Amino acid sequence: MRIPYAPTEPAADASETTKAVYSRITERRKPRPLLPLDLALLHNTAIADGWNSLLGAVRSKTTLNPGLMEMAVSRIAVLNKATFEWNAHAPLALKGGLPRASLDLVRTAAIVPPGGRERTKEEQETFSDEEWAVLCYTDQVTKNVEVDDEVFDGLRKFLDNTGIMEMTATVATYNMVSRFLVAMNVAEKNGHEIVMPEQ
Repeated sequence: MRIPYAPTEPAADASETTKAVYSRITERRKPRPLLPLDLALLHNTAIADGWNSLLGAVRSKTTLNPGLMEMAVSRIAVLNKATFEWNAHAPLALKGGLPRASLDLVRTAAIVPPGGRERTKEEQETFSDEEWAVLCYTDQVTKNVEVDDEVFDGLRKFLDNTGIMEMTATVATYNMVSRFLVAMNVAEKNGHEIVMPEQ
C-alpha cells in the first residue's frame, strides 16, 4: 500500500470511541480478521466507521439476488482494474448462483448497452435478459455516470423501485470501494491479472 496500514488493534490508550469502531468492524468481519482495506481506512476512525456501516447495509440489508449483486460488483472490479475487489467478490458471485461461464464473460466481455450493438450469440446464450440488463446498467454507471433511458428501462423490467435503488447504491458503493483500493494500492494488488477463481 502507498501508506502504512493502521494497527490491527487500537492502541492501549485509544479513546473509547476508537475502540468501539474497531469492535464494530471486527464484528462485521467475523470470523475473518480485519482486511487490508479496513487497515487502510482506520487511519480515520470516523470514515472507517461510516464505511463499515454503509458496506454492511449494502452487503446484507438489500432485497437483491446475491448472484446478480456479486456479478455487478465483479464487473466493477474488472472495469476499474481492482484485482483485490475481484478476488473477494468473484467467488461470492459463483456461490450466489452465477454460472462460471457467465462470470468468465463478465471478466472478458466488452459490454455495450442496448442500442450500441446486437448481443453476440455467446452473450445471448450465457446471460439471461435480467443479467444482461444489470451488466449494461453497471457498465454505464461505472464508465459514463449518466445512464441512458433505454438502459434504465431495461433494468426496470426486472427490478421494482426498491431494487433499482438498491442496485444503484450497490454499483455506486463498489465504484467507491474499487477507486479507493486502486488509488491506495491496497493489498498490493495493482497490476495483478484478474483471473477466474478456482472451483
